[in-house]
Amino acid sequence: MDHRHVLRAMSGLFIVLFMAMISSTIVSVALPQIIGSLNGTQSQYTWVVTATLLTSTASTPIWGKLADLFSKKLLLQVGILIFTFSSLACGFAQNTAQLIGFRAVQGLGLGALQVLVQVIIAAMVTPKERGRYNGYLGGIMAVATVGGPLLGGAITDVSWLGWRWCFFIGVPFTLLALVLLSRTLRLDEVRRPDVKVDYLGASLIAVSVSLLLLWVTFVNNEFAWVSWQTGALLGASVVLGVAAVWVEVRVREPIVPVHVVRRRDPALAIVASASVGMAMFGGAVFLGQYFQTGRGYSPTEAGLLTIPMMLGVLVSAAVAGRLVSRTGQVKPYIVGGVVTLTLGFLALSTIDHTTSLVFVGIGMFLVGVGVGASMQNLLLVVQNTVSLHEVGAASGAITFFRSLGGTIGVSVLGAVLANQVSTKIAQGLSAAGIDPSGGDADASTLNVAAMPPPVQEIVRGAYGDATGHIFMISAAIAVVGLVATLFLSATRLRDSLDLEPAAGGDEPTAAPALAKS
Repeated sequence: MDHRHVLRAMSGLFIVLFMAMISSTIVSVALPQIIGSLNGTQSQYTWVVTATLLTSTASTPIWGKLADLFSKKLLLQVGILIFTFSSLACGFAQNTAQLIGFRAVQGLGLGALQVLVQVIIAAMVTPKERGRYNGYLGGIMAVATVGGPLLGGAITDVSWLGWRWCFFIGVPFTLLALVLLSRTLRLDEVRRPDVKVDYLGASLIAVSVSLLLLWVTFVNNEFAWVSWQTGALLGASVVLGVAAVWVEVRVREPIVPVHVVRRRDPALAIVASASVGMAMFGGAVFLGQYFQTGRGYSPTEAGLLTIPMMLGVLVSAAVAGRLVSRTGQVKPYIVGGVVTLTLGFLALSTIDHTTSLVFVGIGMFLVGVGVGASMQNLLLVVQNTVSLHEVGAASGAITFFRSLGGTIGVSVLGAVLANQVSTKIAQGLSAAGIDPSGGDADASTLNVAAMPPPVQEIVRGAYGDATGHIFMISAAIAVVGLVATLFLSATRLRDSLDLEPAAGGDEPTAAPALAKS
């Protein structure tokens, strides 16, 4: 596709990706009111989030592999329809059980949209030119991440709209994208009559990942770290995971291309992407809680205070993307991004409930710069090392591991934060002469406004001081990603859509297709 047609098709793809990204963040602020109006419990509150996370993460590599076997355009259209109708169903839900079920279906569509947009872009433009468009994608991710909570809070507060419009608002945009893509997206699809779908491997992967995420979600809340529930969930997840690997190595059309994952650069990029995802998602999720519970700002104000991170992602994604396309080199920008990410988390690890907002903003800006320069370019490293017919599976694999890392990061850091807050509140109450087992201590640590002023101060201080501790853990996780990126090969991106086959019909090699200087 020439540049004009690429931009026309990109308009529909960008709308799809934006609505997929914002579907999660727009609900975050409205969720307490949603669960309250449906008379839900705290456990159901968690499952409204977890249901989407489970199905989207588990289905990502499956959609990626299907993109290598069937029409990418048709699969994207199916994903859009699943996402659209499930969003409508979520908006019409009459109880939390219905909402959880519809959110699980929405996760299937979400997993399709997230990976198929990347796969289709890879089928339209060369890796060398892809850096420029990855900059746009990074900007869309930033706006959706920060703009979603602001939009969700505004919609929920408007009496003539209400929380149901948090689900309805995306429907006309996804339908518009469906029409645009039907008219503008033209891909040369390679038909393969010998296609075989690895349903067994897909099922084993989905169940194994689901059990792991169930354990991450409920450990230390519903049951202890060392318990029969932990043994059952983790044991079953490991057994099924081993079985999935055994199947994937032997089948003709594996869901996750093991031969790709075993290669040096894709393996290192996956490790780095999982680490960055774990640090970034795990750390960023608690910034809103830091501003609201630890500092006393409203949800809208908290969203505004996270703008420095969005700005960092916007600037670095655009600049790094253009530099990658201009030079054909990607490793320096990835390494620089992960270094900046680590420095940002180290800065945030020093914050407490009295830290200057200017300093907090600088730390968030550094984190945003690091994410913008590294996240999409790590995907580019993997796409540059595989043939065009494997791009879908390879993209799905790295997106899957990044999402899995982010999910584990949110759960682990959340458990650490809860433990730190509980300890600090008990210590603060005892120091103030208040019995920690009394009525004041029994109040919810999230409903700060309902507490007596002395207890409010103790709780806000506990949340503000404990948040710095989890950012130190995020910095340590980011260091793991930094080590992985340092060992990436310093190759140049190829300027062809596909690898050129080696002489004699062997596996395609990257050497003849490297970008020309």
